[in-house]
Amino acid sequence: MTQSLISYSQILQITGDILRVRVPATESGARVRLADLAVVANRGQPDSLAQVIELDRDVVTLQVLAGTRGLSTDASVRFLGHPMRVRYSPNILGRVFRGTGDPIDSGPDLSQDPTVAVSGASVNPVRRVLASKMIRTGVPMIDLFNCLVESQKIPIFSVAGEPYNEFLARIGTQADADIVVFGGMGLVFDDYHFFRRSFEDAGVFSRTVMFVNQASDPVVERLLLPDLALAVAERFAVEEGKRVLVLLTDMTAFADALKEIGIAMERVPSNRGYGGDLYSQLARRYERACDFRGAGSVSILSVTTMPGDDVTHPVPDNTGYITEGQFYLHDGMIDPFGSLSRLKQHVIGKQTREDHAQLMNTMVRLYAEAVDAEQKQAMAFELSPYDLKLLRYATLFRERFMRITVSMELEQAMDLGWECLAECFEAQELFMRQHLIDKYFKPRHQKLQQSNTGLHGPPTAQSDLVA
Repeated sequence: MTQSLISYSQILQITGDILRVRVPATESGARVRLADLAVVANRGQPDSLAQVIELDRDVVTLQVLAGTRGLSTDASVRFLGHPMRVRYSPNILGRVFRGTGDPIDSGPDLSQDPTVAVSGASVNPVRRVLASKMIRTGVPMIDLFNCLVESQKIPIFSVAGEPYNEFLARIGTQADADIVVFGGMGLVFDDYHFFRRSFEDAGVFSRTVMFVNQASDPVVERLLLPDLALAVAERFAVEEGKRVLVLLTDMTAFADALKEIGIAMERVPSNRGYGGDLYSQLARRYERACDFRGAGSVSILSVTTMPGDDVTHPVPDNTGYITEGQFYLHDGMIDPFGSLSRLKQHVIGKQTREDHAQLMNTMVRLYAEAVDAEQKQAMAFELSPYDLKLLRYATLFRERFMRITVSMELEQAMDLGWECLAECFEAQELFMRQHLIDKYFKPRHQKLQQSNTGLHGPPTAQSDLVA
């Protein structure tokens, strides 16, 4: 007798989306493993898939993917003997799937396509390739000040209500990745439609795979969705050598789903009601980011909303210990002080121009001084001529760089950075290396002189002698 043919009908408890069934360990083929799938059969209703999430002697706890509404204690459970699997082939590009891996668009049938296991261990860190390749996003506050690097895992910390979905969609359409895997958790329909329309309008939908859990879908699917997206991303990276960018939103919704399941299982809560394994649950997903030796890479960019703008909230707090930096988003701008990419030193000056590091450091330093000058102005202190320069620079910096609507190539952003410095400061006020100032810094009067010279044609030999 095979395991898949054994059914168990001794339902002990149904709480929320959680079902407990007794599985006598003495029966042949009754060996059940964590993360295995099961089929829950209920009279008069379609069968539902469930996943094993806890084993306690002969009591097996499952989470029912479609929810337990209408489920009775007369139901029976049949274990399939394998974990969840997801369809994987080039045919899934340009398709949309729900949190169970089933397609929700009107595309062709994929039932004959191969599948891969969703659960799995992350790659041994010792065997990973050191991050050394930049992912260009077209966002100057990322490319110029906090480079996104292949195999990096980095969140976007944001307050609820900020346009973080618009920002994430722009990165997905502009990033120079081979494939984008999108995972949306708890999205309202408008947000789901916005992401899909953005990918289609930008002409990148054919290299995009979308996994979507809408707010009206079962909460349990939010726990599966990151695993589905990351399993597919790994296959594209390992088997086809693709540079894959995974976009996840919102990881706080994922953590809240964990909390809801923990409460239903009567687990002792930890900080603010979240389970004590929150760190492990988040790390298990983020650590799937990797640059595979001899193959492609998986990079993860996620949104983490901070309730009450509280960075000490358990979700962003635990996330900060796992990831390699963060992008802070507020007031429709990326904060240069709170944002950090711990891997940017692997590409700055190596894959970018020689002036990148000096320009980045100088611009942020001057903006910090400008914020101090704004505080002096707010308190009605007397401002020096240098303070007035800083105030002008702060206005230019916010409008030209910090706003998330700004898009430009890295080299264009660097040239614009030098232009901002030249509009506001003298060369001796920059405290930069002289050979970089000689090469890139063009004061306003010099630019005007070059412009006027260009209007009257190239200088003659006699005019050069006179000069």
